[in-house]
Amino acid sequence: MQKGTFSVTTTKYMELIDITGMVEDELHLAGVDEGVLVLFNPHTTAGITINEGADPTVRTDVIMALREIIPFELPFRHMEGNSPSHVLASLFGASETIFLENGRLQLGTWQKIYFCEFDGGRSRKVHWRCI
Repeated sequence: MQKGTFSVTTTKYMELIDITGMVEDELHLAGVDEGVLVLFNPHTTAGITINEGADPTVRTDVIMALREIIPFELPFRHMEGNSPSHVLASLFGASETIFLENGRLQLGTWQKIYFCEFDGGRSRKVHWRCI
């Protein structure tokens, strides 16, 4: 099993950052070319997802839709004031699993891996394991 951690810096309160290249770089540096890759985000106000990467407006549309789905003005009880961020992180989840064959992530033609920031900007970590 190979493993590692890399950092992601976010600058906006809500943003989806394409980390596909970072993941590929990590795997290449570690010499990993086959296996099942698990990406894990150890933060309670961020997530990881896979979605379209060809059109950058998809990320904008996702964030716009999320702002409509989650009512930020609810009288949340969490004292830090970031309850919507916790809700969004729960909806997206903290991990993704991707097959790796011949040194290539087995993503679909249009798919990219996104780190989903819901309480930024911050410095975040992503852990990975390839089994």
